[in-house]
Amino acid sequence: MNLDQLLDDYLSHVAIERGYSPHTVAAYRSDLVELISFTEARGPAVAAAIDLPLLRDWLWAATERGLARTSIARRAASARGFTAWLTRRGLLEADPGARLKAPRAQRTLPRVITEQAVTDALAALSDRAAGGSPAEVRDLAIIELLYASALRVSELVGLDLDDVDRRRRIVRVLGKGSKERMVPYGAPAARAIDRYLDEARPAIVASASASASASASAPTTPVTRAVFLGARGARLGVRSVYRLVAAILAEIPGTGPSGPHAFRHTAATHLLDGGADLRAVQEFLGHASLGTTQIYTHVSSERLKQSYRTAHPRA
Repeated sequence: MNLDQLLDDYLSHVAIERGYSPHTVAAYRSDLVELISFTEARGPAVAAAIDLPLLRDWLWAATERGLARTSIARRAASARGFTAWLTRRGLLEADPGARLKAPRAQRTLPRVITEQAVTDALAALSDRAAGGSPAEVRDLAIIELLYASALRVSELVGLDLDDVDRRRRIVRVLGKGSKERMVPYGAPAARAIDRYLDEARPAIVASASASASASASAPTTPVTRAVFLGARGARLGVRSVYRLVAAILAEIPGTGPSGPHAFRHTAATHLLDGGADLRAVQEFLGHASLGTTQIYTHVSSERLKQSYRTAHPRA
């Protein structure tokens, strides 16, 4: 069996048996397709051709092309998973990936928005939503929930109506590795979500149905239980949320990524700044490892240092 066939089997394994997300499977595929191409350039594309020198040369070639340390580290992890699986299948006598080392990914501090900037942004969205536009009411609910519950964007757009417990102010989300968790949200988010679900979402559905009825090519509107809908009445996409957040963050001073994760980072940091327990924040975020959550303690420390340098007379 050639490496292309083995790769298909491996990706099915990690998707079905390991429960990896489509995003993770796509990243594995991208990395390993390049590894197979690199192997083919040196000889037969068979499992036995993958040894430690080849893996090291593959990573070195990526480094020479200027790939970031994070990308190199991810490629090494993809290769290790693949070679471990090949070894378990009996296609390799020993696992070459077990001895493969890659540079540690440099962990940069995430972008965090100040509490005042968040308040101002939400106030501006609320003012726009006051006009009653269904899309603007929806946008306010999205940002309120992103900040209130620190959701990943995939978790947000994946919400269905049954996932929202409006009485208890809790959302049920399916996170990485198909792990389910219950996440609370506060009163301001509750007001925005209730208004969206009671007024704006039905208006979006009605508008989409009317447009579909008038179109010969699309006589019916797809029925969806998604919480957040696009203009055509289907589940809102990740890119739409990215565009919304990018437009908001463009008005806020600061550097760093301008995607929805900025609100997740911000919520986590503000929780720790307010005295929340680190393990409670870990559960809130759905992190498998406490080490992942600890990055926010560094953010809080940096913010403290900056405040000290700005405010202390002998700083």
